[in-house]
Parts: sequence; structure tokens; C-alpha cells
Amino acid sequence: MRFSFALFVAVSALSLSGAVTAAYANADDDAWIAKCISDNKNEEGATPAITKAYCTCMDNKMSSDETKSISTWEKSHPTERKACEKEAGWN
Repeated sequence: MRFSFALFVAVSALSLSGAVTAAYANADDDAWIAKCISDNKNEEGATPAITKAYCTCMDNKMSSDETKSISTWEKSHPTERKACEKEAGWN
């Protein structure tokens, strides 16, 4: 019985730490995506839905340790940029 309780506590603690990390990453990602949307709002064909899909795709392709903005990172990653343009319907 003690082992089951200890296992439950350990799994609960790991789950909680993952939720806190995910919440932090999502807030950070939201800020990067918002900046990308702002940076691209005047581009040809930049509807709000397409721009959000593109910026979200680019953010997902970036490492969580990346310090560059999406708009800076995309310049050195043309393969990822083209894939996200296609996925977002931005042709």
C-alpha cells in the first residue's frame, strides 16, 4: 500500500511540473506568435487566419531554446518558412 501511495505522489509531482512548464512555454509562444503576426500584417495575402496559421507553424518548428524572433529566424530557415507558407495557405 505504501508503494502505491509513493508511486502516486511521484507521478503526481511529475505531472504537475510538466503542466507548469507547458503553461510557461505556451505564454512565451503566444508572445512570439503575436509579434510574428504584427510583423507580417502588411504582407500580401496576409489575412488574420493565414498569418496566425503561418506564425504558429513557424513557432512549432523552432526550438524552445531559440532566442530569435520568428521573423528573424525565418530568414535563416527557408525550408521551414516555405513549409509553413504552404501549410497556412499563403502562396
